[in-house]
Amino acid sequence: MNIVLATLNAKYIHTNIALRYLKSFAIPEFDPIISEYTIKDPSFNIVSDIYQKKPDIVGFSCYIWNIEETIRVIRMLKKVSPNTKIILGGPEVSYDVHDWLRRLNDVDYIIMGEGEYSFKQLLFHLNGELPLEEVPGICYLKDGKVIIHPQPKKVDLREMPSPYRFEEDIPDIPKRISYIETSRGCPFSCQFCLSSIEVGVRYFNREKIKEDIRYLMEHGARTIKFVDRTFNISRSYAMEMFQFLIDEHKPGVVFQFEITADIMRPEVIQFLNDNAPKGLFRFEIGVQSTNDLTNELVKRRQNFEKLSRTVTMVKDGGKIDQHLDLIAGLPEEDYASFRQTFNDVFAMRPEELQLGFLKLLRGTGLRLQAKEYGYEYVDMAPYEIFANNLLTFDDILRIKQAEDVLEKYWNDHRMDRTVEYLVTEVFESPFEFFQEFGTYWEERAWSRIGHQLEDLFNRLLQFLHDRGGVNLEIVTNLMQLDYLAVQQFQPRKIWWDKRVSSEESKKLFQQLRENPEIAGEEFASFQLNEKELYKHTLLVPFSLDYEALENGHLATQNGYLLTYFRKDNKPYFTTISGTLIS
Repeated sequence: MNIVLATLNAKYIHTNIALRYLKSFAIPEFDPIISEYTIKDPSFNIVSDIYQKKPDIVGFSCYIWNIEETIRVIRMLKKVSPNTKIILGGPEVSYDVHDWLRRLNDVDYIIMGEGEYSFKQLLFHLNGELPLEEVPGICYLKDGKVIIHPQPKKVDLREMPSPYRFEEDIPDIPKRISYIETSRGCPFSCQFCLSSIEVGVRYFNREKIKEDIRYLMEHGARTIKFVDRTFNISRSYAMEMFQFLIDEHKPGVVFQFEITADIMRPEVIQFLNDNAPKGLFRFEIGVQSTNDLTNELVKRRQNFEKLSRTVTMVKDGGKIDQHLDLIAGLPEEDYASFRQTFNDVFAMRPEELQLGFLKLLRGTGLRLQAKEYGYEYVDMAPYEIFANNLLTFDDILRIKQAEDVLEKYWNDHRMDRTVEYLVTEVFESPFEFFQEFGTYWEERAWSRIGHQLEDLFNRLLQFLHDRGGVNLEIVTNLMQLDYLAVQQFQPRKIWWDKRVSSEESKKLFQQLRENPEIAGEEFASFQLNEKELYKHTLLVPFSLDYEALENGHLATQNGYLLTYFRKDNKPYFTTISGTLIS
């Protein structure tokens, strides 16, 4: 049989580990071909590629981000290859199977839940070696009636074959994210999450996992993401893996984990702060809400005080970037409560704050309780909510506007100094800044047009000018620093209006040539000749003291900002007093 395992990834850089588990488990009796596409690929092109493989069977891995695109592919494929058997699996189709089977007439079988064993047994059946009645964990239509087979016994993960050793994958390992699974299941019961449905946590063989990680690094993997729902549920296991990764990592590789922050002990964090190379690890932490009633209603056990301790301690260590998640729209969290949640979490200044919106996934407890909380939601994937009994659609739209500028102005770290000043010195709270600016952004329809980097600075200045109540000179200076700090060379595009006149510039450069110590001993140590001075330095009128600013103080002075763009290093900054040419 010709067997194709296919999926539509969200992005090219993603890798579907589920297909590779199915393939490795099916070997040696069967040898499926893995074909990965993206949701941006034209459906016709995907169908054409699959069709030319002349498959007897095509299995699709289905998720909320690809189900609608996958359905279009399936319908087209069945028209051009009507005898091909279509099998679906994955979290999106494992629940509400009656609905899926009656909706998708072109699908022959759906595999529910963990699929390795069921898929292989179904292949035996389709190859004429096993009665259909003996295939567990599948459902299908027979004479218009939905037939559901009982689930098989869980596979022993310690005996699972490796999904990483396929020669055809080797060229793509350096180009894509590699996903590592060291456990399945989750100890928690959050009612918005599919992981709450599977009871208990099962682990893979540790030594095999380590060998797989070595293999991926040897073949050029750059980003290795652990998909365990709670990587640190076992402290001893997490410590063993952290030590292994510290000892054996290759230069340039990054490991990402989903951790539960409030159960991470201080001694574990201290170990990482003392021993982990900077940038080796990245933590993803789901906070979701700081409202105690909300967390209780969704059966989410969370100690925010301990979570904050962990996040703060990791941040103070300066070794590990942290990505924190929030969900707007959880039960009993109105607009004011979500504002508080946002401010509680932003106060920790995570490197990235992901503001998401509740999705009522098939199979989750919250979807079953939708009427109780007045949820209105989109009836197709990803099932995002419109409103509930406390949040109106207007509230949702306002939060979305805040989320838009949060991505552009905080998560992309284009102007950290500026945002820090605005959220602490100008606006009532961080949420107010992102909310007001987001609404202003939307009112001007900027979300419908593209932008260059310079546009982000000009649009923020326009917003602050129209709003009033802010010292625009200070903000402009901070924005200039933020802009220049990420430049490798003297920028060709200058978005600010106030410039150093040619006469001022001539006098300043003359004094810098004659006495470079006026820009500091470090600047003098660069020993720049006249050509280097003119080519690699920039002078900007500036009203802040840069050295005081770097020490956490906002002090004003009338002078100039000198920026020297160093090769292979961050720009050097200093301020020069305006009295030099007075």
